[in-house]
Parts: sequence; structure tokens; C-alpha cells
Amino acid sequence: MNRIGDLSGPNNIKMVNKNKWNELFHKLMEHPEIQSFQQKHPEISLEQFRHSFFQLDQLVRERENCARCEKLEDCPNMVTGHTPTLRENNGSITLAMRPCTKWLAEQEKRWRERMIRSHHISKDILHATFRSIEQSPERKEAIEKSIDFCLQFENKRPPAKGLYFYGPLGVGKSYIAGAIQQELLHVSIDSYMVYLPEFMREMRSAIGTGEIQKKIDAVKRATVLILDDIGAEYNTPWTRDEVLGAILQYRVSEHLPVIYTSNLNLDELEEHLAYTDKGGHEPMKAQRIMERIRHYVTPIYVKGNNRRRHKK
Repeated sequence: MNRIGDLSGPNNIKMVNKNKWNELFHKLMEHPEIQSFQQKHPEISLEQFRHSFFQLDQLVRERENCARCEKLEDCPNMVTGHTPTLRENNGSITLAMRPCTKWLAEQEKRWRERMIRSHHISKDILHATFRSIEQSPERKEAIEKSIDFCLQFENKRPPAKGLYFYGPLGVGKSYIAGAIQQELLHVSIDSYMVYLPEFMREMRSAIGTGEIQKKIDAVKRATVLILDDIGAEYNTPWTRDEVLGAILQYRVSEHLPVIYTSNLNLDELEEHLAYTDKGGHEPMKAQRIMERIRHYVTPIYVKGNNRRRHKK
């Protein structure tokens, strides 16, 4: 027989455990969200709340985790990036998971990365919008044609032609192309903007690595391709014919538009493509490339002040 005050007996242990359980339960019931849920569902008995102790405990613990959370990868919750909320289901209590703001932000980031890809393009260009573009008479046609290009996608009529922005250094050709990318994002059109001189340099470095076709495929398949600063690349017969030619041939055959920015007009670009690194002059091969450019773009001259110089 147990003496008074002796807590070693099984009945006393059960009593202590029961008291502790009740204390924890009442503490859970003081949580603001549980109290709010209880007020919204007076038909759910207190006994049902008791039966749902573990769901209530999970709710409070994971909400506390969320309050301390600094980054998504450290989330300790049962479902990473999700926080529980109480639901009523035929008189019983269940937990539903909803994504937290950090998880949603990560999904938005991944979606943008899928929709807007780039290769050696500066952040200010990638974040450009038509609202942030400095308006001027010199840019009027370029901006209007760019907006019309985007509207055709919005109206489910993909444009038959791309755009060829050309003009002096620093007048904002790349910035306008970046704004097109952002606008296309709103209608879920994927795009890939490539700084062509650096891309061609990497392609030459990739010879013999098995990466060449993978790089070409990644670029050529985007719904909208933007080739930035064409005409500034180091030109070789191989990069011209096997890289640029292959990309453009695929896009012509698949009716996929290309947007170009360049310091050269179309005739000057043809001349650039005719000369190669070893002093060769191949006008016929340059014409072959230009056949895949001239007939599939609307040329737009962009002029104005050199904004790069003014920023210094």
C-alpha cells in the first residue's frame, strides 16, 4: 500500500501525467488562433478539442517555428515551407497546410528563373520595365514597337517578326530589350537574353567538353530569344556557321521570334559576319546568316544621348 505523499505508485503516476496533460491542454487552448477557431465553431465540443490535442500541439509548435524562422532551408516544420491552420470537418478538427511567405517567394523566384533566363546580362537590364525607361522622342518608336510586340503575345497572336534595335552606344537598346522580358513575364511567356560576345567566347572554350550542343539547345528553344550586342562578338567561321547559324535556322523553322540589339545596322552586320578571325572574307556565308535575320525582324533605329557616359 502506498503511503500518503508517495508518488511512486502507478495510480499516482497516472494522476501526475493527467494533471500535466490538462495543464498543457489548457495552455494550448489559450493560443489566439485556437480561441478564434473555437469561437467560429461553437458546435465543436471541448471534448473534441481534447481528442485533437496532438493537432493543436502541432499547430502551436509549428507556428512558433515560423515566428523564429530566418530562411526557408532551415524550416523544421513537418512540411517544409508550410504552416498549419485549423479546419472543421464534419464536427472534427483537422490540420490543413498553407505555404508561408518564404516558400511562396522561393516559388516565385524559381518561376521567374524558368521564364526569364539570361547569360551575362546586368541586373539593371534584367529588372528594366517600360515604366522605368526614360521617355524621350528618340526612343518613342522603339518603345511603341516593343509594347506592340508584347501585346501580340497577350492577344494570343505571337508576332511573325522579331525586332532589331540598332544605334550608337549607350542609348538604351539593351534596356528596352530587358523591359520586353519583364512585360512578357506577365503573360507567362518564357525568354532567354544572351550577351552574345560572352556566349560565343564560352562556346569556343567549350570545344571538346561535350557541352556545346547543350548550350545551343538551351538558347534556341526559348519562346523569345534576345541576342544582345550582336556584331560585337569575335567572329570565327565555326561560331558564325555552327553556333549562330544553327540557332537561327531552328528558330526560323519553328517560327520563334528573335530580338537583337546592335551598334550596327543590317548591312554593317552582314559585313561583320563576312570577315573572320584569320582574315578570311566569306560574303556568301554571311548572306546565308543574314537571310535568317533580315526577313524576320523589324529594324528600329534607337538614338539619343549616351546614358552610360552620363552615369559616370
